[in-house]
Amino acid sequence: MEHEHGHSPAEIAARIGAPAGRGHLRDIVYGGIDGAVTTFAIVAGVAGAGLSTGVILALGVANLLADGFSMAAGNYSGTKAERDDTRRLARVERRQLALDPQGERREIREILRRKGLRGDVLDRAADQIASDETAAVALMLTDEYGLAPVEPRPLRAAMATFGAFVAAGSVPLAPFVLALPGAFGLAAGMTCAVFFGIGAAKSLWSEAPWWRSGLETLAIGGAAAGVAYGVGVFFAV
Repeated sequence: MEHEHGHSPAEIAARIGAPAGRGHLRDIVYGGIDGAVTTFAIVAGVAGAGLSTGVILALGVANLLADGFSMAAGNYSGTKAERDDTRRLARVERRQLALDPQGERREIREILRRKGLRGDVLDRAADQIASDETAAVALMLTDEYGLAPVEPRPLRAAMATFGAFVAAGSVPLAPFVLALPGAFGLAAGMTCAVFFGIGAAKSLWSEAPWWRSGLETLAIGGAAAGVAYGVGVFFAV
């Protein structure tokens, strides 16, 4: 069932006045899938090579901490660069509004014309927005540069990626930590369940059926794990 929202004046004012932004769905899905894939790839590769449980745990934990932190740091840097670029372009537009207000008004008018405004309404709207620096810059960022109206948050994005990476990546290691019999088979089954679960949950934000999204993610993760296991077996021979 798709998410619905109300259209009372108060609901509209609250929703438009404080947009949620892009959120952290991408960061969580990215971190979760990569955490499960890379950790199980290590488990599969080491198991395929016939090495001990101690080696599996050592490499798996090292991957959780090092690769998880690396991914979080990379996401932080990338998101911060995106935010800094947005701020740079905002400064450019503010400077242009001061130096060439008529040229910027023509840009605003063209943006509004493409949105369907015509005639006197178009001219009055362009004048009104051009006279408000905040509104004019926001319009330019979204319609001239194609940027999101809300700035991304680098630290929160990094924390979401790291948390999802560690949570999902811990699953393949759990049977070995608990010294369960048939640990590799359990790790494989639990990791497949994680892949499928991430894909199924992702369907809440897409139009794909939950089972199709789950199977797609399972196929991607399973392929990566299969390659790692094959490499381990090859070098063990």
